[in-house]
Amino acid sequence: MTVTGAASANGVRIRVRSWRGRNDTAECLAAPIGAIVPPDLVADAVERAQTAGYRRVVTPALPPYEWRPYLDAGFDIRERLHLLGHHLLDVPDRHDIRLKRVGRRDLDHVLDLDQRAFQPFWRLDRGGLDEAVHATPSSRFRMVRDGTGYALFGRAGTRGYVQRLAVAPEAEGAGLGAAMVVDGLHWMKRWRIVEALVNTQESNERAVALYERLGFRRRPGGLAVLEIDLGESTPRP
Repeated sequence: MTVTGAASANGVRIRVRSWRGRNDTAECLAAPIGAIVPPDLVADAVERAQTAGYRRVVTPALPPYEWRPYLDAGFDIRERLHLLGHHLLDVPDRHDIRLKRVGRRDLDHVLDLDQRAFQPFWRLDRGGLDEAVHATPSSRFRMVRDGTGYALFGRAGTRGYVQRLAVAPEAEGAGLGAAMVVDGLHWMKRWRIVEALVNTQESNERAVALYERLGFRRRPGGLAVLEIDLGESTPRP
């Protein structure tokens, strides 16, 4: 189930689409990124999602200054996230763990690993993974050679992004996450990235500790995913 149309007002538009392939959850995606969305545009997006039969609507991870029109429309905070930054002035030495480029033949394994590493709400489907890979002009997509972890990094302008980091549950504690992040930071530094950014749930204390150990620092305010429950919805015939 998808909604492909987009409403616009004052140079801002909101597209409503399935959240990571789920039939019951839609995502409101506003453009341009960082724009203050008119409240009536949020209400229109919610109405379109409800008409299409979705039971709830979520937003991407948003900074506090973008919350107000969604809160006014009845959204609540679904999940708070830390936003962390690294200025790449002091990058740890590389770890002695062998990585390889993720190819087409590896995608099914990567998606299976993603399913096992993340809670249901955060898991990616094939479309979501492809979108993440192409979210920035350039990306680095690597996995541990034995298949126990993968990482995706992107860069746009002078900023780099840790877009995805997953380690198989049975391989946690072996240093794979740190090794993959360090590999990504060295890639960014080669391209003269000024700052690397990553976000992770406040409740994921293990991930926060990993990033801070590698030199990331928390940004004030953080981010949040907002959600509105539409109850039982019936698609329009």
